[in-house]
Amino acid sequence: MANHQKDFLFVLIKSLSKSEKRQFKIFASRLETSSNTKFIELFNILDKSEVYDEKLILKSGIIKKVQLSNLKSYLYKQILVSIRLNIPSQNIRYQLREQIDFATILYNKGLYKQSLKILDKTKILALENDEKLMAYEIVEFEKLIESQYITRSIQGRADELVIQAKELNYRNTISSKLSNLSLQLYGIMLKTGYVKSDEEYKYIDDYFNKHISKFDEKKFGFREKYWFYNANLWHSFLVQDFLASYKYAYKWVTLFYDNPNMIYLNPVFFLKGNHYLLESLYMLKYKTKFKKYLLRLEETIKDPRFPVNDNIASLSFLYLYNNKLNYHILEGTFAESEYLIPEVLDKLKIHSEHLDEHHEMLFYYKIASIYFGNEKYTESIFYLEKIINNKNLTMREDLMCFSRILCLIAHYELGKDYYLENQLKNTYKFLLKMNDLHEVQKEIIKFMKNLNSIYPSDIKKEFVKMRERFIELEKNKYEKRAFLYLDIISWLESKIENRKISDIIKEKAKLSNR
Repeated sequence: MANHQKDFLFVLIKSLSKSEKRQFKIFASRLETSSNTKFIELFNILDKSEVYDEKLILKSGIIKKVQLSNLKSYLYKQILVSIRLNIPSQNIRYQLREQIDFATILYNKGLYKQSLKILDKTKILALENDEKLMAYEIVEFEKLIESQYITRSIQGRADELVIQAKELNYRNTISSKLSNLSLQLYGIMLKTGYVKSDEEYKYIDDYFNKHISKFDEKKFGFREKYWFYNANLWHSFLVQDFLASYKYAYKWVTLFYDNPNMIYLNPVFFLKGNHYLLESLYMLKYKTKFKKYLLRLEETIKDPRFPVNDNIASLSFLYLYNNKLNYHILEGTFAESEYLIPEVLDKLKIHSEHLDEHHEMLFYYKIASIYFGNEKYTESIFYLEKIINNKNLTMREDLMCFSRILCLIAHYELGKDYYLENQLKNTYKFLLKMNDLHEVQKEIIKFMKNLNSIYPSDIKKEFVKMRERFIELEKNKYEKRAFLYLDIISWLESKIENRKISDIIKEKAKLSNR
């Protein structure tokens, strides 16, 4: 796992592309009479360093310790200014911000008519691209100038600006309220996770309906629809209504495909919507639709018009490869998916600075699942232990839990009785500490614990008995999600029928035409 650097300046320099570094040096050389200035020297030292080392900087003699903080701040600011000057012209938000800055310069010079002309053109562009916050800012600026620049048409102009301001303020308020609701639901998800009882379901449902009932989807523009679908999606995820989550994720993605210019203006929102659509289809095991939308997403990302920067590249990798692995797990094509593993590991290194540990560990779990499905239990355990030994996964106890359980089963398959005994003890201790232990986890541990005491001739009977128990649990809406982490039923069937788990899952996938 990557050792994420904490020094902001060092991380910023390491994130620069070759062209951005070249542009910065050209920009910096214009600031000073000589390129051999202290801040350029500091830039060069940090650029060549593998890790941030303050002692190395001080040893170079370019700066004293008391001056280092100020020099770093100055360098940080100059790098950002350099990047800002070289941002591609097709970025609408930067175009709008630049034009507002130009209008401000003209206003400060008392050139009101010229300032108003720029603002009027910029406002039209902002509205065309659904940038209502900037449009509102422009209208407020226009009101300020009109109050000082007296014309014969001031009365009609004033009425026009007041109407525009009211309409934009109304729409921005709706977007703000919906985004607040979405964020609050996401916060509940992080704090308490999915609902685990009828009482929790009722609390979340009442809370959501109380806030969402005030809004009418028919009156919404693009931005309001986006946040409306977002809030509904988080509600459906929380209450584990995956059909509803599919419905709103589909609406979210369709909203972008119906407004293709918004894909390129808001690529992060577009990527997230596709990820939630694919996650919903994965939960529902709708493999045909899953494949269709995965291919469509990949085609859109490859489109030359699709924006490219470090953040978008990392998110594209995260959502695309996460779902490529999910598709193979859904299909049971574990052997066919192994080619993806080296690609994922290489790209994890490339994007390590932009991904959190939770997502890295989630990739390891999927890799472990693929190795397990391909009966490569030693390799599976190797990646599971990366998760188990990680002490930072405080917000993903479910991932830790199922990693331990899958590791238990992998040790059982290898016939390592001594290791299995230790794994059982450690896993049981961990599960006892969990506050939201589900029946599925309890039953698996109880079953694994009793396996060693069962006569060989009775093992198959126990597998059959447990299969029936888990089939009942899968029908429980608060338990069914656990089976997506670990297909324990297919594993039990593979033991009962003495067949490969991959063959069992493939047969089930063929029977499902959804």
